[in-house]
Amino acid sequence: MKITDPDALIFGRSPQILECGNGLIIGNGRVIPEINFTLPALEIDETSWPEIRIQYETITHELCQRSIDLDNDAVVFEFELLPPMTLKPEWGADITSCVQNILTSYFDKHQLYSALRVTPVDIRVISRPPLMRSGDLVSTMFQSFELCGRAGADMLSIESTGGKEIHDDALLAADLEAIVITLGILAPRDMSFLWKRITEIAQSSQVLPAGDTACGFANTAMILADKNMIPRVLAAVVRVASVIRSLKAYEVGARGPSKDCAYEGPYLKVLTGIPISMEGKSSAGAHLSHIGNISGAYCDLWSNESIPNIRLLSAMAPVVSLEQLIYDCRLMNTALRKGETYALQLRDLLIESDAYLDPQGYIFKHEFIFEICKGLDHGSSDLSKTIYLVRKTLELLRHACTKKILTVKPTELRWLDMLSRSAEQLSDDEEKLLAYISASEYGNKVNLTEYPAL
Repeated sequence: MKITDPDALIFGRSPQILECGNGLIIGNGRVIPEINFTLPALEIDETSWPEIRIQYETITHELCQRSIDLDNDAVVFEFELLPPMTLKPEWGADITSCVQNILTSYFDKHQLYSALRVTPVDIRVISRPPLMRSGDLVSTMFQSFELCGRAGADMLSIESTGGKEIHDDALLAADLEAIVITLGILAPRDMSFLWKRITEIAQSSQVLPAGDTACGFANTAMILADKNMIPRVLAAVVRVASVIRSLKAYEVGARGPSKDCAYEGPYLKVLTGIPISMEGKSSAGAHLSHIGNISGAYCDLWSNESIPNIRLLSAMAPVVSLEQLIYDCRLMNTALRKGETYALQLRDLLIESDAYLDPQGYIFKHEFIFEICKGLDHGSSDLSKTIYLVRKTLELLRHACTKKILTVKPTELRWLDMLSRSAEQLSDDEEKLLAYISASEYGNKVNLTEYPAL
């Protein structure tokens, strides 16, 4: 644990301070907005490419100007490539260069400190079952990282999906064993392979290998729970259980800041000391959630997730989104400047407003995070650590419900009992579990040879 004092787990401060881009410093006592935008519905091909390029140029200028107009002198841009821009790496590199050139010009002319995070798509999922380590899609994806790194990215990230080919079905079936196999075996193996290579690419271009996200696992669970398709207690368990697979990136070379949709970020911050990007209420344009405030309690970058470049009554949607982020950050930074008492009061209010209404919020109480993290045995296997996270999360949630600290519906209590019984039966025998997957209905959806042991 790089953070051992609960009062040190707070927005704007992290043990590891990062410098990157155009004079930007992250984690040094200030929360910085991270704006993420995408195209409206538009066919991406050679014919439309000039229009696409103009859209990125125009909105980048508009965002920089709005930042200046609001006296905000630091901002992170995230460019999430769309699939065609990763499949044709030159396209992703073209937009990377375009955006970075504009950011650099605003730094030179207006001292707008900035950094550009570039996130290629995990295009390996296009084939079914996916080939995670071999084939043209893998080499094309890594080429996208290489070209974007050379073209001007300051940070490289990805929303990787190793194991998702069976995790989605396991979620809908509330199959805790298959979920644990995914998050404790398949995903960590893939993360290790992926992030060793991304780190090498980032170092060759002298940019930050920033980090990954369990978006495809835990955010999928969050959205399904919001639609009442799975229990919320299961979504909470999956969120905490995803920490080990996301942690793997930092074990093999990633340096942060973590990616915005990695809600597991507070656990990563405690364990590694890296600055984290988070999203919450200001990302409602991308997805809904029940944890809009508490996610801001520990952030170093505060993000909107993503929003299409469409016109609203006041301005283009990304400009509106950036303004909301800037005002959120201004409040947090004012609390930090006024001193520890104000900063901790604001942090605690952000926590208290969400923590007791949903198990997905309760797992982000700082007491919960520290109780979980201090029990991790770092000498054990990824699978054993994932099982520990599942069991400990269920134990702490059961305690909170018994003491009536946490409010959940009766159906959620029944699910908590069922999941707890399932958790006690989990095995840490990797060979046995993989044999189960191979022989089960999941077997034809995953190519286990693409997940060799570490």
